[in-house]
Amino acid sequence: MFNISVIGGGEIDENTCEIAYRVGKLLAENNAIVVCGGLTGVMECVAHGAADAGGTSIGILPGNRVEEGNGYLTARLPTGIGFARDFLVIRMGEAVIAIDGASGTHTEAYFTLSEGKSLICIGNLSVKREKPSDGKLFRAATPEEAVKIALEEAKVYRESVT
Repeated sequence: MFNISVIGGGEIDENTCEIAYRVGKLLAENNAIVVCGGLTGVMECVAHGAADAGGTSIGILPGNRVEEGNGYLTARLPTGIGFARDFLVIRMGEAVIAIDGASGTHTEAYFTLSEGKSLICIGNLSVKREKPSDGKLFRAATPEEAVKIALEEAKVYRESVT
């Protein structure tokens, strides 16, 4: 069972929500634990997909209250550290899927690469590898492709740290 972090915007359109929902459902169907920021938008849609497939989703929350997490999460972890929790979302995942997003998602994407982890982007998130020690960067056209790559890369990551 791998931990796959999913990052993305808090304010999204219906199409982006459908993509995130499908990613969450596919991850759960493949026995992966979904890790996210726990709030709205991509975070809520991915947790919804995981919940509908009987999976587990963990929300790493910026505030102090478990109530701020969306209703689809299996576990809510209030950190009280605001946006600094973004690093914890990345640290907990063995691979990261990025769907949509703005400055917060870009920060998480670059955390991912600087941690040496694989980042799988669905959509047009404009990130790039800056140095040889950065993690791998993939572009996926579909949720199915993104999940397949994420699971493969999570396996490689786990083997590299054991």
